[in-house]
Amino acid sequence: MRAAGGGRGAGAAAMLRALKSRNYRLFIAGQGVSLIGTWIQQIAMSWLVYTLTRSAFLLGVVGFSSQIGTFVLSPVAGVVADRLNRHRLLVLTQSLAMAQALAIGVLVLVHAVAVWQIVVLSLFLGIVNAFDMPARQAFLVEMIEDRADLPNAIALNSSMVNGARLIGPAVAGLLIAAAGEAACFLINAASYLAVIAALLAMRIPAHAPRGPARRVWPELREGFAYTFGFAPIREIILLLGLASVAAMPYATLMPIFAVQILHGGASTLGFLSGAAGVGAFIGAIALASRRSVLGLGRWIPIACGGFGAALIGFSLSRSLPLSLVLQAGAGLAMLTHLAVSNTILQTLVGDEWRGRVMSFYAMAFMGMMPFGSLLAGALAHRIGAPHTVMLGGAVCIAGAALFAWRLPVLRRLVRPVYLERGIVPEVAAGIAAATRVSSSERL
Repeated sequence: MRAAGGGRGAGAAAMLRALKSRNYRLFIAGQGVSLIGTWIQQIAMSWLVYTLTRSAFLLGVVGFSSQIGTFVLSPVAGVVADRLNRHRLLVLTQSLAMAQALAIGVLVLVHAVAVWQIVVLSLFLGIVNAFDMPARQAFLVEMIEDRADLPNAIALNSSMVNGARLIGPAVAGLLIAAAGEAACFLINAASYLAVIAALLAMRIPAHAPRGPARRVWPELREGFAYTFGFAPIREIILLLGLASVAAMPYATLMPIFAVQILHGGASTLGFLSGAAGVGAFIGAIALASRRSVLGLGRWIPIACGGFGAALIGFSLSRSLPLSLVLQAGAGLAMLTHLAVSNTILQTLVGDEWRGRVMSFYAMAFMGMMPFGSLLAGALAHRIGAPHTVMLGGAVCIAGAALFAWRLPVLRRLVRPVYLERGIVPEVAAGIAAATRVSSSERL
């Protein structure tokens, strides 16, 4: 029983418990500012390409170029993240991303931008992100002083990402209308200063060497065997990859929906992206309130299937209010799928493998999206954007159904890992065996 009058405060404290860690507080503050700039740039980029070309295919090409680096280089980047100082690596990647935003901002400002320059700079950013994402995911554990707070830290990180998604697209729509796309890119470049300053202000304890450096290929091969040799990790990553190819690139086609389907402009594009952010933010807050990873596994197929259903509804909508509601539902489902997958992977993976496994997570999430973006652009050119999004939603639902069918087997495989690591509270406390089995059977 809760003490009378203490439930609300205790609940709020539980939702923010990861902020007890100083380094994580700095990260949240700096990254929160930077991510608003990132969302501003994403909206400005898609709008810039569409206004320059009016081509669904070229929207797909730019999306492809910005993400293909993650697919090609993420496995190697995972080895790098397991070898090198992750903190210094993040300072470097964030500085390079700032330089990319500044370069494209200046090109737009002086009216010298061309589509080929956008493709090259997007390719450069994709290479940077290939090294940034696994390092950032693995470094998250190092920022948290109490490992029990890790699921909460992941959920709060998702809340921050989607809180920025609420603000960034709306600001981008207003900025594009008032000052043009150049202002969006330059503001994003300036926003990187916040996260770089936060990283430099962290107090990072000295770590023991990670072991003698070996050739990249053996370490990469071991990481692949570890990741895809354990069915729960493998199937979580494969479902995420399927959704990334089939459905997540729907955002690439958003300018077409804003202009041709809903008869709006840049502000409509910002509202659509912002609505998805509202739903994702709600999902992240709900996940942050959870105290345990137990029972999260069933939310993977529910969220993936719900994402597909929301996209099918969105593809059929011709009303802006209904489209905004469906975008919120898609954002909630997509965030839940990503965050739950991330949380379960982080709790299953050993520290020595974390960078490599999270590189395959990045490869499935971001690395597969360029193929989806290219495919979505080509399909939209032939069958139209609504039918393309509808098809992606149907593929998501089919993948979710297959994962749900496999879930009982995956639960049985995960249970010994959770027992060994004391993730199940009753086991850690030494409660009776019957209670242990009942409590730990859920993934």
